Amino acid sequence: MAQISRRTLIAPALAGLLALVPGGLVQARLNRSELSSVAVTLPPGARVPLALGFEDAVAGDGSGATTLERSFGGRPSLLLPVDYTCGNVCDPMLTMSAAALKATGLRQGEDVRFVLVGLDPKDGVEAARRMLEREWPEHGEGVAALIGDEPAIAALTGALGYGFRYDPGTDSYAHPAAAMIMTGDGRVARVLSPLALNARDLRLALVEAGEGRVGTVADRFVLLCYGFDAATGVYTPLVRRVLSVAAAMTMVAIAFGIALLSRQQRRA
Repeated sequence: MAQISRRTLIAPALAGLLALVPGGLVQARLNRSELSSVAVTLPPGARVPLALGFEDAVAGDGSGATTLERSFGGRPSLLLPVDYTCGNVCDPMLTMSAAALKATGLRQGEDVRFVLVGLDPKDGVEAARRMLEREWPEHGEGVAALIGDEPAIAALTGALGYGFRYDPGTDSYAHPAAAMIMTGDGRVARVLSPLALNARDLRLALVEAGEGRVGTVADRFVLLCYGFDAATGVYTPLVRRVLSVAAAMTMVAIAFGIALLSRQQRRA
């Protein structure tokens, strides 16, 4: 798995800064050094601790004690770190991610999971529920809105290399806009931008993370010809691989044609 550098997610990190103040104006009281740490830098072989304990606001009665392992359910998952009380960047991140996930055609809850994780330990169940009701009231099955204490949040974001900063002057967070595509066993498969997410790239990323257990044969054929470009955060055609597949198909067609002609000549 390739390491994602800070430069890879400069745009999402800057977008995350808009969450600092109402109206999207960057008037943070954090200094330049603090803001430079607001980025995603995946550690080699990044994997989250599945035993980390959280509370799931979607559980209903506020007694939804759960773990990351239970939230992922052994399925490829879209993990979205958010600030539940952010009304600027986090709301469109959730809306656009939910729309893209629906457009993939994958079965939410059965094929894939969608997991929100709150970055602010002060946010409770009601804050998480308000965000979901406001931005995605028809979320359905397979969605978790996790709330954790500071150690749990620090352990998760540390494992992801997800850097964010609290600004006490505005009581808000500077954080990257990043959608983490997770495998069922907690490995980071891809990092996508939720502010530029489309159904094709999200489906390919989830199929790839599913390691053959999600998607169709056609999806896996497409993955043979497309590769993930970490610099742009999208899947692009691999020219050599496309040509190789095309050449192999041509050779098969020629061989089939020769065999057919030989058979006809023998019959004649």
